[in-house]
Amino acid sequence: MALLEARNLSRRFEDRWVLQEVDLTVAAGERVALLGPSGCGKTTLLNLLGGLDRPDRGEVRFRGESLAAAGPGRLAQLRREALGTVFQFFHLVPTLTARENIELPLQLLGWPRPRRDARVAGLLEAVDLAGRAQAWPRELSGGELQRVAVARALAAGPALLLADEPTGNLDSASGERVLALLAGLTEQAGAALVMVTHSEAAAAICHRIVRLKDGRIQGEAP
Repeated sequence: MALLEARNLSRRFEDRWVLQEVDLTVAAGERVALLGPSGCGKTTLLNLLGGLDRPDRGEVRFRGESLAAAGPGRLAQLRREALGTVFQFFHLVPTLTARENIELPLQLLGWPRPRRDARVAGLLEAVDLAGRAQAWPRELSGGELQRVAVARALAAGPALLLADEPTGNLDSASGERVLALLAGLTEQAGAALVMVTHSEAAAAICHRIVRLKDGRIQGEAP
């Protein structure tokens, strides 16, 4: 069974079809790049795959379960336990330290303190931020903010990580470091990755590239 399946996904905003008849399958542990110019429907597709939006036509299944049939509570549970998300603009909680931002999803899941401490310490080490654990988001560089965001997204051990232009707000050196972390940490965890990008260099860390144009898939390449 595929980890994630999308069939005939179509999404319309007012009188314009932003996404049309998209089929996509993602296997466990597979890294897939959604590549294309701005406005081609990449982020809309990612939001549908993560259950943040609903299609006008078609269906998304995660581990065989239809997201359309899942109520708000079930969708929230899936996002807490099995789906991680990394955003272009980080979306860290400004009143929490780097360590506390990473710990937050584990608190929401009710992990006991010793288990949380061990997991957060391991993730801070993995993203090379052990020495910045007590820093506030305002004290971190863009690259450091995104590395915290990656660690937070992977904290609960999700089966699928969704990343929306994760290097779009970074300089080239920081972007390369974040991409290496995304590839290495998802592989280590056995997690799948679906990454929206307009960068060929970013897409190169993936096993497969799906190219979109005008809301439709134009082709795929390994």
